[in-house]
Amino acid sequence: MNYGIAFTPLVPSIVLWIGLGAIIVMAVILLLARARGAAVRVVALALILLALANPSFTREDRDPLTSVAAVVVDKSPSQNFGNRNREAAQAQEALVDSLKKIKGLEVRVVDAGQADGETDGTKLFGALASALSDVPVDRVAGAFLITDGRVHDIPASTAAVGFQAPVHALITGQKNERDRRIAITAAPRFGIVGQNQTITYRLDDQGVTGERAKVTIRRDGEVISERNMSSGQTSSVEVDIKHAGPNIVEIEASPLERELTPVNNRAVVAIDGVRDKLRVLLVSGEPHSGERTWRNLLKSDASVDLVHFTILRPPEKQDGTPINELSLIAFPTRELFQQKINEFQLIIFDRYARQGVLPIAYFDNIARYVRSGGAVLVSAGPDYASNTSIWRTPLDSVLPAEPVGVTEKPFYAHLSDTGKRHPVTRGLEGSGSEPPRWSRFFRTVDTRNATGTPVMTGADNKPLLFLSRFGEGRVALLLSDHIWLWARGYEGGGPHLDLLRRMSHWLMKQPDLDEEALRLQVQGKDIVVVRQTMSDSVQPVSVTSPSGVTHDLTLNAGEPGEWRASLPANELGLWQATDGTLKALINVGPTNPKEFSEVTSTAETLRPLTQATGGDAVRVVDGASVDLPRIVPVRSSSVFHGDGWMGVRLRDASVVKGVGVLPIFAGLIGLLLLLGAFAATWMREGR
Repeated sequence: MNYGIAFTPLVPSIVLWIGLGAIIVMAVILLLARARGAAVRVVALALILLALANPSFTREDRDPLTSVAAVVVDKSPSQNFGNRNREAAQAQEALVDSLKKIKGLEVRVVDAGQADGETDGTKLFGALASALSDVPVDRVAGAFLITDGRVHDIPASTAAVGFQAPVHALITGQKNERDRRIAITAAPRFGIVGQNQTITYRLDDQGVTGERAKVTIRRDGEVISERNMSSGQTSSVEVDIKHAGPNIVEIEASPLERELTPVNNRAVVAIDGVRDKLRVLLVSGEPHSGERTWRNLLKSDASVDLVHFTILRPPEKQDGTPINELSLIAFPTRELFQQKINEFQLIIFDRYARQGVLPIAYFDNIARYVRSGGAVLVSAGPDYASNTSIWRTPLDSVLPAEPVGVTEKPFYAHLSDTGKRHPVTRGLEGSGSEPPRWSRFFRTVDTRNATGTPVMTGADNKPLLFLSRFGEGRVALLLSDHIWLWARGYEGGGPHLDLLRRMSHWLMKQPDLDEEALRLQVQGKDIVVVRQTMSDSVQPVSVTSPSGVTHDLTLNAGEPGEWRASLPANELGLWQATDGTLKALINVGPTNPKEFSEVTSTAETLRPLTQATGGDAVRVVDGASVDLPRIVPVRSSSVFHGDGWMGVRLRDASVVKGVGVLPIFAGLIGLLLLLGAFAATWMREGR
């Protein structure tokens, strides 16, 4: 119980202060004049003033409240190194047991720092604030952090901690740990295909100096550079951007003897390749209704640099008019097909037949261009089955089918079984119904001796579209010249833009359209493994997280030709996937995650803050065993640690359960006090 005195004045406070002043003045005058009964008079006046103040005796019934101590356990990925998790578990058990033995102390344990794929670094003080959010400041007894010391949200001052109590740090891990890592200091996000980009990196060794390492640089799994570096040395590498889309560059350092973990020995940079201009050569044969279909498509793409020639007058149509008067621009055959052929990413022949414009030797150049990595698309009409067909040139070695005639009949184009899986034709709008929701074609070129499987079929289930590979290059053969009917909206038209654009990009080796590919994608908080294949089944995929944990995933069939599986993206850093043949990499979060930038344990990062709050930072491992300081309660002090002990600040907080009030001047007691004062004054005056 607590006892006290409370005042509930019967008059305004200003009246009491004026009365007190008047009594003081009268007391001074009476004392200076040495008047008889001065003291009795002053006491009587004071009692009257006190009665107006209406004092009361109070009694409070209080229940004491427990003090609260928080224990924050670091569960970040860096705690997986060495024996830190085991040390943290043993320290937590011993600490909680010691705290629970202290009478009047409530213990709250919270795990923090778990990898979630979004938070960069270990955040312990945010978790501490959440754990104590419902606890008044005057009940907080202190906090204990069980961690390796690599904390990335340390408050700048003790005021930012949010309470006035000691913060202690119990550090897991061993002294003199050593580790090696590759740190990316500068890296581009984008690069022009065919140009070089510079990546700058540094070899960081912790716990050692003067060591050397072999550093290997790979682009898309291919070794492009090897060099030796010293600890602390900065270097750079020129990387040729080979293709559009992600170019994955890995920089890996050889292991350091007795290092803590090899996880951060490798850094990855994903440079998105962007084509400056896609150079396309379009050669049109004799004019026809669909001649502008290809031109309109390619000109609508700002990334395409189109060179277009149309053979308006073949050599057999001679009337004696000089050539320089028939043509505005001479067809630069030697320049295009001999000197600069390798500058083009794609060559398109649209209903082109041999007309004496291109010498036979140039078709041999085109065939070599394909085998060395180029791309050719033949949009064929009756010309392909004629005596002047480009099949009857050295180009036949890279064309997927030999023409034998022309079929003139209406038909709906269909996706073949292969086409339903191929990225170029899979899911074309309108292909899911029977007949497909697109207009008919009326002519197709018959072929034989096909070297590949068609992705689309035409009349009588004959091949309509071939997509084939020859050497390093690619070839597409479209066996109908009626694709323009889709473009003109005949019978509702068809998805000509999707088909022709995908076909062109596949020919120009857009990675997203490869038939066999393994990809990693981040969708929300998950990593999705996508396996594109033309096969009926796929192998399981092994996914390795940044901390080195391996997950074996069985993929499930999705769309035709696609198999998928997912797992939580609960760590920042480099994720790797492989099915034994293909490999995929993806970096989640920043290039240099804080969690793996420095992984050696230390007490120095937390010691300034802990000591400023009266606490301390100490290691929990002594030799091979966990040894904690004694935990003692402290009532009042500015220092809560000493030789072999740590303290918590016990509070005197309580809650009021009841209040009793006894007015002093109420009733008979007050009346007797006042009458007694007046009687004493009268008796003194009567002497």
